[in-house]
Amino acid sequence: MEPSPEEAGCDRARLRSDAERNRARIIEAARTVYRREGLSASMASIARAAGVGIATLFRRFPTASDLVAAVFEDAMEANRKAALAAREEPCAWDGFRAYVETVCALQADNRGFAEVLAMSFGTAKGMERARQEAFEAFTELVARAKAEGRLQPDFVGEDLPILLMANAGVLAVAGDAAPEASRRLVGQMIRGFAVGPAEALAPAPPPQRLLRGMVRQRRTAG
Repeated sequence: MEPSPEEAGCDRARLRSDAERNRARIIEAARTVYRREGLSASMASIARAAGVGIATLFRRFPTASDLVAAVFEDAMEANRKAALAAREEPCAWDGFRAYVETVCALQADNRGFAEVLAMSFGTAKGMERARQEAFEAFTELVARAKAEGRLQPDFVGEDLPILLMANAGVLAVAGDAAPEASRRLVGQMIRGFAVGPAEALAPAPPPQRLLRGMVRQRRTAG
């Protein structure tokens, strides 16, 4: 007996709902696995963490880069908006500082984001556009901040990825104290980039808190 049009419509709606739940479950599992294992984590380990079969995962995300793009899409868009907003600041140095702080905070919330900024997303055109727009805005901002005499003349765009790599190291080992330690590091680096009076730094985490965080992070990783 053929299902009625109403029954068929309900079946299609249930399938769509199941597919969306699976997609959300996979993305959330991938976010957790990437935080723990890095972006080189296998698709099989992500499928296990999501509680879905590997075939289901590949139906939703045919390649690893498709999955990475889905996980980091919101962060990449936030990065784009931050770069465009920074470029519009009347004082380029203020925009430069705000953007560096924002991209490092995005990294703290989305482990692996520094790697994503350097990846190629052939099929995810939106990710490519967002990254390119952010890069172009940041390049303009750097030139303006140098022209103002507020940014060191030998600063180059590659200095930002170097800062992100250093920040990744802090985030990886500082445990519970990571947010405070990251803000302190970023403040120190911005000081190094600046020309002119030194700016106030965020307070460093107390030594005991930093040590406890590092110990707890090692135990978790082990």
